[in-house]
Amino acid sequence: RFANYCMLLAPPGQIFKAGADEERAETARMSSFVGAIAIGDLVKSTLGPKGMDKILLSSSESVTVTNDGATILKSVGVDNPAAKILVEMSKVQDDEVGDGTTSVTVLAAELLREAELLIAQKLHPQTIIAGWRKAATEAASALEKFSMNNGSDEELLKQDLLNIARTTLSSKLLTQHKNHFATLAVNAVLRLKGSGNLEAIQVIKKLGGMLSDSYLDEGFLLDKKVGVNQPKKVENAKILIANTPMDADKIKVFSSKIRVDGVQKVAELELAEKEKMKDKVNKIIAHNCNVFINRQLIYNYPEQLFADSGIMAIEHADFEGVERLALVTGGEIVSTFDSPESVTLGRCDLIEEVMIGEDKLIKFSGVALGEACSIILRGATNTILDEAERSLHDALCVLQQTVKDTRTVYGGGSSEMLMANAVSQLAMRTAGKEAVAIESFSKALRQLPVIIADNGGYDSSDLVAQLRAHHMDGDKQLGLDMTSGNIGDMKALGVTESYKVKRQMLVAAAEAAEMIVRVDDIIKAAPRERKQMH
Repeated sequence: RFANYCMLLAPPGQIFKAGADEERAETARMSSFVGAIAIGDLVKSTLGPKGMDKILLSSSESVTVTNDGATILKSVGVDNPAAKILVEMSKVQDDEVGDGTTSVTVLAAELLREAELLIAQKLHPQTIIAGWRKAATEAASALEKFSMNNGSDEELLKQDLLNIARTTLSSKLLTQHKNHFATLAVNAVLRLKGSGNLEAIQVIKKLGGMLSDSYLDEGFLLDKKVGVNQPKKVENAKILIANTPMDADKIKVFSSKIRVDGVQKVAELELAEKEKMKDKVNKIIAHNCNVFINRQLIYNYPEQLFADSGIMAIEHADFEGVERLALVTGGEIVSTFDSPESVTLGRCDLIEEVMIGEDKLIKFSGVALGEACSIILRGATNTILDEAERSLHDALCVLQQTVKDTRTVYGGGSSEMLMANAVSQLAMRTAGKEAVAIESFSKALRQLPVIIADNGGYDSSDLVAQLRAHHMDGDKQLGLDMTSGNIGDMKALGVTESYKVKRQMLVAAAEAAEMIVRVDDIIKAAPRERKQMH
């Protein structure tokens, strides 16, 4: 009884296990704000066409040079729970629409910076959230009214896609060659004929040459070599794609041994292995294929048997290569060969070896999936090639989304200023404390053009004030011209962005910031105890 009485008298902090930690009320909120704002400050210098790059050095000493927000945040290990929410949000933005990963993080961080000031003025978090919700709805509505749709006109849609690709690439490494890469990306996406299956577009990186030497090739390229003494060129190919062991068929039982009483028995065993492999090869040949592609190794003996039968055999095509090959040739991946009649073979018009730089690759032309194509990237170093691939991937994702939803908006900070002004006008019409929260949302949106101008080394206060005045006068297509450092006509400059990317950025940032503002308690679990080994 006395023990129970003592437990009742214990301070409330003792309800957790030893080692557990709790931060409450203002402390928890400040901890969340500090972590999230720090993440925003980390990536905001990469925003816009004049954004800077970051060097990421991993524990294995590998170097990544990038200005892609999602890549930076994925590589930075964060411990703060609010910062983790922003990192996850940036990853979702990358998966969902492919671009705007830096913008969404910066906008969420700016919203939280405003929330910090409002809470210091004793405004309740629920009042802030209510205001923000109204502001986000108003901003989304203004953005939708401002969007244009050229989906019915093929020529105008292609021009929109080229402008969107150029705008996306202008903030990346490929900005010097943005016209060349924008054309590559648009041609690749238009080949998909609206299917939106980016798996049909393969990107191959090859060292050597310059970035401008990169090109788009129809068909599919496999970075492998044809077996010895086998045909190097096959027309009207019937392709069997497999994932099966074609090495020496040893007895694969753990720690098994075979004892023989003479060399003759060893020879008989080897002969039995050969016969078993020959049976397997004969089963494969019975499929009436003239090309055999295997994900695993093909040893010399089966390779020789394929060569004798005039079949082209390609070994060790990695899993991604085999999956994509099955997709573009219309075949299926098989592991057993007992029922040839139920197996679908892949087909293409021509398979041949081609040279790219110093390397030989196998090219599949006239594949069953007509939209399949390969983009070959050339560059001086692996770091440049990796960043070029990330930049191109962003452009392809945005274009794929735009083909599905053809609405577009102007870039260069004009969309953000348009939304900010619409939200400001809502604040003027709103009575009560919520108006303060709505105005804070407007300020956060206006910070994006400020940061873009600051990153270019221009006078952001002057430029953004001018831009705001022009927008209030009804010149809603005006934005920041980052080449000359003035206010420019985004329509004339062709600075266009996808409506879907902008809307996703707005919605994701508002939701993530709202979730963090709601927090009033952070409870950390006690670390797991390590058991002593005796």
